[in-house]
Amino acid sequence: MITSNDNKHVKRVRELLSKHKARVTQSLFVVEGVKMTMEAEVSRIEEILMSESFYNEPSNKDVVERIASYGLSEESVYVVKDSVFASMSETRTPQGIMGVIKIVPRELDELFDDSRTPFIMVLEALQDPGNVGTIIRTAEGAGVTGIIMSADCVDLYNPKTVRSTMGALYRMKVYESKDLKGDILILKGRGVVTYAAHLQGENYYYEEDFKKPTCFFIGNEGNGLTDETAALADKYIKIPMEGHLESLNAAVASSVLMYETLRQRRMK
Repeated sequence: MITSNDNKHVKRVRELLSKHKARVTQSLFVVEGVKMTMEAEVSRIEEILMSESFYNEPSNKDVVERIASYGLSEESVYVVKDSVFASMSETRTPQGIMGVIKIVPRELDELFDDSRTPFIMVLEALQDPGNVGTIIRTAEGAGVTGIIMSADCVDLYNPKTVRSTMGALYRMKVYESKDLKGDILILKGRGVVTYAAHLQGENYYYEEDFKKPTCFFIGNEGNGLTDETAALADKYIKIPMEGHLESLNAAVASSVLMYETLRQRRMK
């Protein structure tokens, strides 16, 4: 059992939770809680750490037994003294289990490796981890086939982003672009119609046909899309507003567009 705050595994978890550079250089990130830990593919699990009280709690017997069935080495599963575990966790009320998970980067082509009609979200410079996580989670529910994130978006593996995805991060194809313009041009070359959610939109979103290959551009929370990215859109669309609002929260606007697309595609 790990009993010291100076243990190397404890230090690594803290570093991965707090430092983007550590996540990048080690190609690892940390998840907390039963759901996020147990939904990870076994092949991606580097370590699992459980608090002493979690491990000894009879109601967690099924979880402990399932972890034992994974066939992980003894160097991959640890029981941690409660006070030490609490010092590692980023949550106010730790669930008593966390996983160190391998990062598996996606490629752009994977967004087309699907029998469904392409349905893609492009996120440019989003900075709020809750927004990004919520978009990823909603995207899974709405049938999005892939997400492209610009290089200046918030870290995909930021603990707050990870928590907000509620497990969708494992299943949704999220590609981190190094050349957003170039990747958008590739989409367009493959017949994907691109839409910018923009105040200068000519039509309301529900007046467009999203049954064909579709991609939506969602811009930064405060500044919207850059002029360069907006110029790449085939069409500008808008969401109707009452009152004095000019725009919606990025995650809310994304949800409106994603579920309209799902609605259209499910119509007979």
